[in-house]
Amino acid sequence: MSEEKIDFVIAWVDGNDPLWQAEKAEYDKSEKMKDSDSTVRYRDWDNLQYWFRAAEKFAPWVNRIHFITWGHLPQWLNTDHPKLNIVNHRDYIPEKYLPTFSSHTIELNIHRIAGLSDKFVYFNDDMFITKPVSPDDFFKNGLPCDTFGLNCIYFGHDSAGHFNGSNMEIINTEFRDKKRSVMKRDFRKWFSLKNGWRKVMKTFLLIPWEWFPGFHYDHLPSNLLKQTLEDVWDKYYEVLDKTCMDKFRTESNVNQWLFKYWQFCTGDYMVRSDKFGEVFHIEEKNFGDACLAISGQKYKMICINDTPRTIEFEEKKEKINGCFEKILPEKSSYEI
Repeated sequence: MSEEKIDFVIAWVDGNDPLWQAEKAEYDKSEKMKDSDSTVRYRDWDNLQYWFRAAEKFAPWVNRIHFITWGHLPQWLNTDHPKLNIVNHRDYIPEKYLPTFSSHTIELNIHRIAGLSDKFVYFNDDMFITKPVSPDDFFKNGLPCDTFGLNCIYFGHDSAGHFNGSNMEIINTEFRDKKRSVMKRDFRKWFSLKNGWRKVMKTFLLIPWEWFPGFHYDHLPSNLLKQTLEDVWDKYYEVLDKTCMDKFRTESNVNQWLFKYWQFCTGDYMVRSDKFGEVFHIEEKNFGDACLAISGQKYKMICINDTPRTIEFEEKKEKINGCFEKILPEKSSYEI
């Protein structure tokens, strides 16, 4: 098992905070994507306490937890916990980008957090550990663990296709002429059955393209090397700077998946089984499966992703949180 320090980073916003709402309203007339102002992006599932309970119970080895916030804090949070570092946007995001209401700006600058370990795992607040994990589930032989495969970018309503397109512009600028050598160097990684046969098949079918068409991406935590972020910022400062200048997400932005894709192309990753985690974009057809996956602890990680198609929100929130309560009933030391 790895002896290296691994930090967790999680970003959170209280969309009900009137002070935050007032500041956001000052900039709402600016150009932005239609979904960036959706209530779906800010409504609270009221289950953050289960994220901390899971971190303590299932990953007690974590070195430190960096909790990113606009300034508000959950009333129940034990801010004196020795492993907890409260990080205000002002603490690490360059002043010229503030205030920001874009997840991209918050995520692209994570490497600037004071005291962040060289290896860290970045969580959205809808991503949970649901059974015991080890450091080797996230980093092995000093490299991030990930599930991998070539894929085509999907451009559609409510999709992240625009961001992926911008990410791939950088990837192909940097690595297009190296695609053949990259695939030859990491052949065993690209075609490892740990990735799942579907991803392996897609990768095989997309080999003829002389450029990288896109990468498979699960909406699960990102295992990142701080050096990766520093390298990308150093080489493509103007692109990342332009994204961070936008107060809200816009279609021309890159996002933090760029760092994962960069690691794929440099070979700085180890293959992890695609059965490690599962993503549920909450809709009627899969809601029961999501509940069973949590209460039955079917995966080590799970993402409960809110969407515009998530109807009867309060009812679903109550049921989802009931499932978390079943496996994590006891308060953690991160709670008062």
